[in-house]
Amino acid sequence: MARVALVTGGTRGIGGAISHALKAAGYTVVATYAGNDEKAKAFTDETGIKTYKWDVGSYDACAAGLQKVADEVGPIEVLVNNAGITRDAPFHKMTPDQWNEVIGTNLTGVFNMTHPVWPGMRERKFGRIITISSINGQKGQFAQANYAAAKAGDIGFTKALAQEGARAGITVNVVAPGYINTDMMSTIPEKVMDSIVGAIPVGRLGEAEEIARAVVFLASDDAGFITGSTITANGGQYMT
Repeated sequence: MARVALVTGGTRGIGGAISHALKAAGYTVVATYAGNDEKAKAFTDETGIKTYKWDVGSYDACAAGLQKVADEVGPIEVLVNNAGITRDAPFHKMTPDQWNEVIGTNLTGVFNMTHPVWPGMRERKFGRIITISSINGQKGQFAQANYAAAKAGDIGFTKALAQEGARAGITVNVVAPGYINTDMMSTIPEKVMDSIVGAIPVGRLGEAEEIARAVVFLASDDAGFITGSTITANGGQYMT
C-alpha cells in the first residue's frame, strides 16, 4: 500500500512541484492550502491530488485537519512542512502583526503540523518529516528579520527533533532553497532580478522541480541514514 504524504502549501510553487513529484514516485499525496479555493480545485482537477483547507498557524485546525486526512486517506507517514508567508519590512518599520504572522505560519506552523502526527510515527516506527527552510534562514536578509528568524528556527527544530526520532525510525530533515523560479519571483523588477542571478554562481534561478527531487529523496527508504541534516539547494550562493 502506498505511503501517505502530506504537503502543506502543496498546491502552488515549490509545494505544488513537491506534490507532483511525490505522486510520481508512488506516494498517496494530499495537499493543504490556506485560502485560494479556485486554484486548489484546479490543482485537484489537474492532478487528482486531494486538497484540504486549514490555517497551519492554528494548532486546533491542524489537529482536526490531520485527523480528517487520517480517517479519509490513511495515517500520514511523510510530512512536508512547506507552507510559508512573507511580511517584509525593515526592522524599524516592522509591526508586531508582521512579526507574529510570519512566526505563526513559518515556525509555529511546523510545530502545529508535526506534533499531532508524531505519536503515530513513533508507534509505527517509521516517519519522514521534511521542512522547507530558506537560504535566508541561513544567512539572514535585509527586511526579513521575521522570515529569517522563523526559517532559522525551522533548522534548529529539525536538529533537535531528529535526535528524538532516530531510534523510532523517524528522520527529520530540512531543504533550504535559494532563489527559485516561481510566480513570486516573476514580480521582481528586471534590474533587481539581474543582481540576484548575478550573485548565484551557477548563473540561474533554481527550478521548483529541483527542490522537489531533494524532498522525494529524503522521503525515501534510501535516505534512512540521513537525519538532522540541511540540504542547501541554492546554486552555490551560500555555502555551509
